[in-house]
Amino acid sequence: MRHGKKTKQLSRSTSHRNAMMANMACSLIEHKRINTTKTKAKALRVYIEPLITKSKEDTTHNRRMVFSKLKNKYAVSELFREIAPKVGDRPGGYTRIIKLGNRLGDNAEMAMIELVDYNESYDLQSGGKKKSTRRSRRSKSKKTTTETESTKENTSEQSEETKNEEE
Repeated sequence: MRHGKKTKQLSRSTSHRNAMMANMACSLIEHKRINTTKTKAKALRVYIEPLITKSKEDTTHNRRMVFSKLKNKYAVSELFREIAPKVGDRPGGYTRIIKLGNRLGDNAEMAMIELVDYNESYDLQSGGKKKSTRRSRRSKSKKTTTETESTKENTSEQSEETKNEEE
């Protein structure tokens, strides 16, 4: 029976599963988003979020703890240098899983897992400005053309007046 066992087994042995999670976590840290199956993405979320939480406090002990899980010093240094300062004020929920549909070969449910703070398309602060409609854009362009024509006439009249004053 499975009483008290919280990890998803993913049909792999323990060593294979740990190596796969470490490789996927390193890829996620390096590329900021990866495509995988939905089940692996959910397992990876459980694996990487505590590591990101540990990286918020840059101590030798935390670096060693993260390195024991990731086994890649470049991923550890990028996690502590780049990702940790960006997620420093976030209390959790560092990753987002987006379902992509089914894979063609075996019909497996695919998903994209990404780091939340590295996706600009979901950034709510920059998306505050509404797009104008096509109709208002045309009216603005008509107004600007008439305004530019009137300013051209005014400048040509002013230039003629300055020429007359100089003579």
